[in-house]
Amino acid sequence: MVNRLLSSLKKSGKQFEVAAGDTINDKRAANGIEVPVSCRSGVCGTCLTPVLEGVPDLRDFVQTDLEKASGANITVCCSRSNSRTPVLDI
Repeated sequence: MVNRLLSSLKKSGKQFEVAAGDTINDKRAANGIEVPVSCRSGVCGTCLTPVLEGVPDLRDFVQTDLEKASGANITVCCSRSNSRTPVLDI
């Protein structure tokens, strides 16, 4: 896994660095980007976000194995990325 990544958000046009130990959700909130979040641990699916580019490192308990294998969505509250610059549909 990459220690630092540059997360790119398609709809908002913003990019930001996510350091090891941070979550995409932490950085998203710090940059004023609204995404509904509830549990913050990957069990509710509230923050499930489409992945447009990149390979997510999924750590949630919401998606099925088949859904995780597709890499189509990421829970920004707890998951990370195996790609240097993932592009999310936010």
